[in-house]
Amino acid sequence: MTSQVTALATGPRAAAGRVLPPLARLPLAAVGTVVLAVMLLGSRNYGYFFDEAYFVVAGRDHPAAGYFDQPPLVPLLAAGLDRLAHGNLVVLRLPATLAVVGITLLTGLIARELGGRRWAQVLAAAAAAMSLVSSVGHWLATYSLDPLWWTVIVYLLVRWVRTRDDRLLLAAGAVTALSLLTKFLVPALWIAVAVGALACGPRRMLTRPALRGGAALAVAAIVPTLWWQAGHDWAYTRMGAVVRAEWPGGAGFALVGLFGAGLLIGLPLLLVGVVALLRSPALRPYRFLGVALVLVVAAIVITHGRAYYLASVYALPMAAGAVAVESWAGRRRRVVRTALRIVAVLALLGSTASWIAAAPVWSPAIAERIGTPPFRAPATMLIDGDTMLEGLSDTVVAAYRSLPPADRDGLVIVAESYPFAAAVDFYGRDQGLPRAYSGHRAYYYFGRPPDDARAVLWVGDPSPVLDGAFRHRRAVPVSGEDGDPVVRLYTDRTVAWPALWERLRSQ
Repeated sequence: MTSQVTALATGPRAAAGRVLPPLARLPLAAVGTVVLAVMLLGSRNYGYFFDEAYFVVAGRDHPAAGYFDQPPLVPLLAAGLDRLAHGNLVVLRLPATLAVVGITLLTGLIARELGGRRWAQVLAAAAAAMSLVSSVGHWLATYSLDPLWWTVIVYLLVRWVRTRDDRLLLAAGAVTALSLLTKFLVPALWIAVAVGALACGPRRMLTRPALRGGAALAVAAIVPTLWWQAGHDWAYTRMGAVVRAEWPGGAGFALVGLFGAGLLIGLPLLLVGVVALLRSPALRPYRFLGVALVLVVAAIVITHGRAYYLASVYALPMAAGAVAVESWAGRRRRVVRTALRIVAVLALLGSTASWIAAAPVWSPAIAERIGTPPFRAPATMLIDGDTMLEGLSDTVVAAYRSLPPADRDGLVIVAESYPFAAAVDFYGRDQGLPRAYSGHRAYYYFGRPPDDARAVLWVGDPSPVLDGAFRHRRAVPVSGEDGDPVVRLYTDRTVAWPALWERLRSQ
């Protein structure tokens, strides 16, 4: 261990050509298998989250090179998987499930690249698996896939430090293209990496032709989406205000970001890893990446980004923390090393038990019993979110069917928000409902009602805009759940749809 530390401590180039510790094949395979099993079991439960329904509808009914709130990859992927196995949650969520497994294994591989032996590789992989990474991985969404792309990029950069194989930089460009087609956040990572490399080295990386080639590949992949954005007044720029309103920052952000790492294993490794990346001579060749991740977190906080964005940056500091702990323990006496291993095993078992208890593998009845007031099991909160849309759709279907045929003539369904509209379009289509319209976010760009639409079945809170645009309105009585939006029928329109649609636009 001493010779390894000495070799790493001589400068940014010292990691080049270093021999790696043995790969913990069987332990990592065991961790990956457990994660895969838990995620597959959980993915089949409860129902569609509103974002998943929206993604399916967007890609299925409104395929495009871009959208108000995102690039096209996830909607088109969701639509393809739904077409392959309509109504099958396991199939729909399979990419998210594999993303969690991929991040788990890559975190272990990053620990190995940093010099970590078997314990470090397994501890880092387990910590990543039981963090926010698996929480957001319950759904197929942009925020469940993008952490995988970021983790792959970081792994490729860490590996490049050791091998100086420029093909890794080209591969990082290809993965960046996938990230740009998923979310628009990855440029922040690359800007931070460039700043870190300029400050700490290796500056040579920034001059490599392969890096420029990878950048060109990423830009080429995103050109159609940029063309769509340019043709729609750069709609995505409006998302900044949306995110700031949803995540004002402060204590709530810190709690989600830090506690989301995992209190028993993840958070300690995360904190130790950040310090090690910035201060440890042994990890000096990778300091530029530590600086980059600190800059990325600072940017997320300053811009009031969503706290779960931090799931994209957990892998490297957790891996570095595991390596630092292993290195420190290796320099202690045997009795201390044995005690530390016992503590690590107990923490790992406790974290695993807590993680499985919170996972959506339980039936709703069991999940309710796991949570004890005033706290609720995370699985129970997932149940609430995943079952909301189908109940809402049932309410709208009942309201629509309660109308006499004369009232349905020239009628369109308009929803206050995109989740409401997605519920109608996803579930209602199987029930024979017409498509839904909404002026909210991306749905505004999906088009307005036809000019000859004379009546509106409104789903949502009372609308002053519609109150002033129709002569008559009445509530449609339905027997929904408490908290369901009110359904109203508006008739005898007095305002032309082009003008009315602009007034209904929100966010």
